[in-house]
Amino acid sequence: MIDESGELWRGDDFADLAEFVTDFEPEGHEVERVVEAVCGPCGGRVFRVLADDGNGARRECAGCGGASFIADSGEYWDEQNAEYCGCPCGGEEFNLGVGFSLYEEGDVRWISIGLRCVADGTLGVYAGWKVGYGPSAHLLNQV
Repeated sequence: MIDESGELWRGDDFADLAEFVTDFEPEGHEVERVVEAVCGPCGGRVFRVLADDGNGARRECAGCGGASFIADSGEYWDEQNAEYCGCPCGGEEFNLGVGFSLYEEGDVRWISIGLRCVADGTLGVYAGWKVGYGPSAHLLNQV
């Protein structure tokens, strides 16, 4: 259950993060799906996240160091504008939930990067970008 008692909202698990991201509504569009990031090689669920708001994000597994771009980020990535995400508490390791807003036909309209700090549970949406092409439903599997 999300703790909304303070200035920053906090959560205990992925369900709380998914709820937070679902309520975000980028550009007024409902987030229909939130997918939890899981490292393919090791199954880890804790990441450092580099974000270039408007262009994408890349995750780095805290367990094995494996890195991968989220959705179509690799095509638009600008390393010079990318920064590591950081929690106000100073934490830099997060659980990651990728929120998807969809068009009626199921293509992806908007991607939102939701993070839950593993140090203190603070929830936030740190980056997002519009997907301006189709078909784009394949991006739902590229978390």
